[in-house]
Amino acid sequence: MTRSPGRADSRGAVSVLAFSGILGALMQTIVVPLVAELPRLLNTTPDNASWVITATLLSAAVTTPISGRLGDMFGKRRMLVVCVVLLIMGSVLCALTSSLALVIAGRALQGTATSVVPLGISILRDELPPERVATAISLISATLGVGGSIGLPVSALVGQHLDWHLLFWGTAGVGVIALVLIIVVVPESPVRTPGRFDFVGAIGLAAGLMCVLLALTKGAAWGWTSTRVITLMIAGLVILAAWMWFETRVSQPMVDIRISASRPVLLTNLASIMTGFAMYAIALVLPQLLQAPAETGYGLGQSMVVGGLVLAPSGVVMMLLAPLAARISNQHGPRTTLMAGLVIIAVGYVAGIYMMSSVWLLVLVACVSGAGVGLAFAALPALIMGVVPPTETGVANGLNALMRSVGTSLASAAMALILTNLTMPIGPRAVPTATAFQLTFVAGAVAAVIALVLAAFIPSRARLAEHTPALNLNAGRV
Repeated sequence: MTRSPGRADSRGAVSVLAFSGILGALMQTIVVPLVAELPRLLNTTPDNASWVITATLLSAAVTTPISGRLGDMFGKRRMLVVCVVLLIMGSVLCALTSSLALVIAGRALQGTATSVVPLGISILRDELPPERVATAISLISATLGVGGSIGLPVSALVGQHLDWHLLFWGTAGVGVIALVLIIVVVPESPVRTPGRFDFVGAIGLAAGLMCVLLALTKGAAWGWTSTRVITLMIAGLVILAAWMWFETRVSQPMVDIRISASRPVLLTNLASIMTGFAMYAIALVLPQLLQAPAETGYGLGQSMVVGGLVLAPSGVVMMLLAPLAARISNQHGPRTTLMAGLVIIAVGYVAGIYMMSSVWLLVLVACVSGAGVGLAFAALPALIMGVVPPTETGVANGLNALMRSVGTSLASAAMALILTNLTMPIGPRAVPTATAFQLTFVAGAVAAVIALVLAAFIPSRARLAEHTPALNLNAGRV
């Protein structure tokens, strides 16, 4: 393996990847403020309209580990370009139509952009000098929160005052800028994993994930005890079990189960699920709490735009904390960074239970939680890359990003279950009670604590040094 020092040391590559990461994260939240209006805008039922969000989630979950493996094999920047091109195509398709089927298809194409962050992190590991990797990873990881924080208020503003199609023309235009910058500035990683692509493994992983995530995301609408949901969940778990068995017996697997099942990687991925849960819960709950009618006795009666703006400062906090996250990881190891972040997240959620009475208090809750998420998200890829060989960074980061997506799906299902079952009548509609919102904060805190317990069992940096040689058996081939 050789490096290209002139390009690898360029701050431009880090900036472009961070910009692209914000764009990729934006795809997950860009239509969230429009959820209530989508049935009218697309002339359909609320259940059908929800596919506009579900399609993006499923697409992101399925394509992220697959694009990571393809990046390891054929070039990470090449796959980065493919993902951004698909994002542009999806944006243009959504911008040109009000047809439900075509908007869903466009949103599915946009979902592939979620792969931008793990692919970018993998490029940084391959290209940057070791002393700059931690800071760069922290910055790229922070874009996950920044993108969401930008997406909510922008989407709300456009939804209230302009044609909603402009959202997608905007993402298409920004996508073109990102594409040009990636081609011009970002170097291609010289690290390759030669071999044959595992099509059976890719199909099995995609099928299993689709079934499980579909059951989680549609459970509230279809009924958690309905035949469809139960069948999908069982089928997904059976397919994934068969997929794992197959992957242990193929010579060139889609995912190296031996590495993924090792203690450091497995515990990090499990902690990622709970961290993803904690991150997404706050984004789902705060806008609804802010927009709840004042007649409830707790609601603040704010507009959709204010609901989105309250989360914006948390994204700024995440970005500002990137250097601190890198410093903690360099001095004490990424496990310490992760645990510190999880403690802060839990504190933020517990504070939220008692700070629902004003907008500025909820801004504070969002910032505290965002600070914790920023630290935790910066640590997760560092933990993964500390023990996987360079030839596996793309798929390993993709799988870790997938675990965060599973966490967001669990958060969406749990929040919907709480907020739709504890309601009170206000005029012609039912709205969640104050107790319901308090329980959502409790759920977020519990998720953070579970992740903290899992993180405590991840081997320390000294212990990781013992694991790494065993896991990096293939690194010498690069």
